[in-house]
Amino acid sequence: MTNVIQLLPESVANQIAAGEVVQRPASVVKELMENAIDAGATQVQLIVRDAGKTLIQVVDNGCGMSETDARMCFERHATSKIRDARDLFSIRTMGFRGEAMASIAAVAQVELRTRRAVDELGTRVVIEDSVVKVHEPCQAPVGTSVAVRNLFYNVPARRNFLKSDPVEMRHIIDEFQRIALANSDLSFLLHHNDQELFHLVAGNLRTRIVKIFGEAINKKLVPVQEETEILNIGGFVGKPDYFRKARGEQLFFVNRRFIKSSYLHHAVMSAYEGMLPPDTYPLYVLFLDIEPSRIDVNVHPTKQEIKFDDERLVYNYLKVAVRHALGMHNVTPTLDFEQEPAFLARPTVWPETSPTPERVADRFTGGHSHRERPPMPDDQLRHWQRLFEGLDAPDTLPSRATDLPTEDTGRSFESIIESSDSAADATKVQRPPYQIHGQYIVSHIKSGFLLIDQQAASERILYERYMEALRQQPAAVQQLLFPRNLELPPADAALLRSILPEVNRLGFDIAEFGGNAFVIHGVPATTSVGMTEEVLLERLLEQYKNNLDPDAGIHERVASALARSAALRAGQTLTVEEMQALIDQLFACAQPYRSPSGRLCFVTFELEELQRRFAG
Repeated sequence: MTNVIQLLPESVANQIAAGEVVQRPASVVKELMENAIDAGATQVQLIVRDAGKTLIQVVDNGCGMSETDARMCFERHATSKIRDARDLFSIRTMGFRGEAMASIAAVAQVELRTRRAVDELGTRVVIEDSVVKVHEPCQAPVGTSVAVRNLFYNVPARRNFLKSDPVEMRHIIDEFQRIALANSDLSFLLHHNDQELFHLVAGNLRTRIVKIFGEAINKKLVPVQEETEILNIGGFVGKPDYFRKARGEQLFFVNRRFIKSSYLHHAVMSAYEGMLPPDTYPLYVLFLDIEPSRIDVNVHPTKQEIKFDDERLVYNYLKVAVRHALGMHNVTPTLDFEQEPAFLARPTVWPETSPTPERVADRFTGGHSHRERPPMPDDQLRHWQRLFEGLDAPDTLPSRATDLPTEDTGRSFESIIESSDSAADATKVQRPPYQIHGQYIVSHIKSGFLLIDQQAASERILYERYMEALRQQPAAVQQLLFPRNLELPPADAALLRSILPEVNRLGFDIAEFGGNAFVIHGVPATTSVGMTEEVLLERLLEQYKNNLDPDAGIHERVASALARSAALRAGQTLTVEEMQALIDQLFACAQPYRSPSGRLCFVTFELEELQRRFAG
């Protein structure tokens, strides 16, 4: 019987290794920039074309390589960072595994030019599919230039899985920003398609944060500085009144290496306890300096996960350091979230944030204030609790309420409400609709009533309207009396520039004004009243960046982002006419059941079910 186990060819082994190390163009950017920093460069330039699919080039003024090293760097497990296993526990360089260059060369066409200061001539190496095509002397400045062209050209399946240019470019900018923040004493430049996106000069960390995230953040930064016998903690956190609805501006660095840690994130969020509204995130850029022997960085090929020998101790130190920094700078909660402008417009029927049984009883028993109200008997309190059970939690509706079926069940809206043979009669109400909690709309139907989530319904209506505009004709534009200038952080400016044609078709009238500036001439006519142009655009970009649907195209992502940004908000008071118009428009949608983000737009409550519940 013949042997069946055989050694894989080197090129195949490299492609397998590349699957872990090189996941997308941003992975190449990370590895090449970290190599430049390890080489002692003081200036690093990143040049990108077509979001890295055509070209990724990193040029540095580091120490350069000899002729032999220029060839050896493409071999697997060839590294200058460690010599034996003991060195794994004293690593302070970014790279050490010796896999990156070999993995990149296995899935791209790579050209390397390098020269040391002591050499008169440099070295040029061209390698494709792990095969060296050229190895020759050349003229080159001191330092190294690595150009990676046609990534995944020999692995079509991997190339097909790459996302759109704006998505891939966003990942590249994220990697660039992380490395630039970790090395604020170095200069960095980023060019995409011959346009300069970042020009960061060497300086301090605060200046670097402001240059990356925008000038507006400067007054919102709180310095953190703590030194202990175990680790040192430094960096900045944002004031509680500067928060985001989605993640993206939360960064940890351990020994100047970016890491991801939900455990440490929880420590920071605990320090902000009571200072932030629900489901929001503060800004933080925090550096932990710890003895390398106390951590293990050799956990994952991307080196973004590490293990601490005493993770709980690090958690407590971090939580105390952030809380101490906020206290030292007299940062206290400055927002009364019960009095947010959107909630001030609530109907007078329910002035409180959530109706407790005691508050409801007040409305029917004379209305004592909270301080003057006599205690309610326990048996009476239980009756109120059962009656209003679940209304203060949108996701905990009564378990036996009829949940809306998806399209897969084949049931239509008409069959659900069982009120008429025609869609027109189906949406006809017996009584005017009304709001509860400024968030839900109650609409009577023949078989019971509908409970409509006004924000989810508004998102669905706007999404289908925007998709129609992208397919056929631009949406209506509301021209501004005076154009507004808008200065964005470099990353957001690059994102808006890449999706500007789609954004303008949705009803905006925005023009570039040079650099990271734009001029807003008009906004969609469907924009919510009271929302400024800057806030609307900021929400649009934030929603677009955090759209997690991997299969959505650029049109779907832009339409969904704008729909979520411009939709009615919970707490926004509506007139009867506005509520009825919302109901009519919702059931005129092709898919009225769910919002673009997947939330139910409405649920039905059947009379028979209500009667059974009251029967006991």
